[in-house]
Amino acid sequence: MVIVIPFIAIILLVFGPQVWVRFTMKRFGGDRPDLQGTGGELAQHLIERFELEGVTVQKGGPGEDYYNPEDKLVSLSPENYDGRSVTAVAVSTHEVGHALQHKEQHPGFMLRQRRIKTAITIERFSAIALMISPVIFLITRVPQSTLLTVAIGASGMLAAVWVQLVNLPVEMDASFKKALPILEEGYLTEQDMHGARKVLKAAAWTYVAGAMASLLNLGRWIAILRR
Repeated sequence: MVIVIPFIAIILLVFGPQVWVRFTMKRFGGDRPDLQGTGGELAQHLIERFELEGVTVQKGGPGEDYYNPEDKLVSLSPENYDGRSVTAVAVSTHEVGHALQHKEQHPGFMLRQRRIKTAITIERFSAIALMISPVIFLITRVPQSTLLTVAIGASGMLAAVWVQLVNLPVEMDASFKKALPILEEGYLTEQDMHGARKVLKAAAWTYVAGAMASLLNLGRWIAILRR
């Protein structure tokens, strides 16, 4: 029982945020023909309304909801680009919220993309470090070398999670200081705003949820190396 409780806690920590994000998006992702337009149409409307010069909208692949400041591109997944749902409306407004941050030169946002790239680089380096640990041991025959490599890999993955947590305030700003006030102007009814707030919160936590799930790779590699 003593072992089971920490195990369950770890599972909830790793998978809980990701499951919650997916559940929330799906819960409010039902088709709503009564809404004024699709997520893609709303994004285009907001770009024109706020005069976001050079910003374009495109239909991305599954799960590709993001704003790329280098290309000034709002990418929406097919279900959010073509969909008429509370989720599609909220997610598209959240991503345009990032474009608004870009226009305003929001300090946190200007560092956000660099941090995301840093997190990706760290995760890749950590995975490589864990993969080559057995090879290093075979070459050196020094157990400490393996432990050092595993420590580097583990610290790298933890650092990647930390980077995403640092980005959370920027995501929350896009959801609740940019997107929410816009939606409250009449784009959604007050009844639908209840769901929109939940979706905006989930949208803000998307990157963190993904980073937490990546910790599973750390546990898997440690288990393999202990064999």
